[in-house]
Amino acid sequence: MARLSALFDLSGKTAVITGSSKGIGKAIAHRLAEHGANVVISSRKLDACEAAAEEINADLGRAAAIAVAANIGVKSDLERLVEETHAAFGPIHICVCNAASNPYFGPMSGISDEQFAKILQNNIISNHWLISLVAPEMRARQDGAVIIISSIGGLRGSDVIGVYNISKAADMQLARNLALEFGPDNVRVNTIAPGLVKTDFARALWDDPAILKRATAQSCLKRIGLPDEIAGAAVFLASAAGAFTTGQTFVIDGGATTI
Repeated sequence: MARLSALFDLSGKTAVITGSSKGIGKAIAHRLAEHGANVVISSRKLDACEAAAEEINADLGRAAAIAVAANIGVKSDLERLVEETHAAFGPIHICVCNAASNPYFGPMSGISDEQFAKILQNNIISNHWLISLVAPEMRARQDGAVIIISSIGGLRGSDVIGVYNISKAADMQLARNLALEFGPDNVRVNTIAPGLVKTDFARALWDDPAILKRATAQSCLKRIGLPDEIAGAAVFLASAAGAFTTGQTFVIDGGATTI
């Protein structure tokens, strides 16, 4: 029987994390690296990626992180992200699809076709693209973990982020479908569904006192989360501790969906 520390040991593993220059993605990258993985920090802006990678490397005292800028909505960017990861660290063992977009806040009756399409592209299709790029090597190796960052929005309706919620529900189904397809090759696919977390991405929700009051009143812990409070689940799902876990959605919301 493996010791508890060994269950979470990611030494020798390489993880690609999109949208990881800040917020939840950065927290996940930091914790994966802390547990031994090499991590690739990626978002659209190279300077932000480099700053996050430098912070992780300085904290851990080793060259655990590199920066590769990529726009998830451009397939060639994702192909380059995978190529540069291979060149720097070799095989990819962990893929975290964290990057997402939500260019519209309001009722669905007011969303433009372009905004609707962008949300579906960045939050679903781009995840499919990246997973399709890394899955073949994982399946051939009979080892790999894919983690999609969804949202509790995928479990409920909303009058202000409806299309975003649709995309996050689709991510949960994407994980279930791929878990079924990849399972025989020992590749696991899961989603994490955070509740309201204090990130720049979710600022429209927690920066509004009325919305924040309503959100926290409907949770058991009566507060919003912090990015690092999501990262532990990613470590579990990426490591041997989560070796028998696939096709699942892990809700981390302070009890918001309990009430």
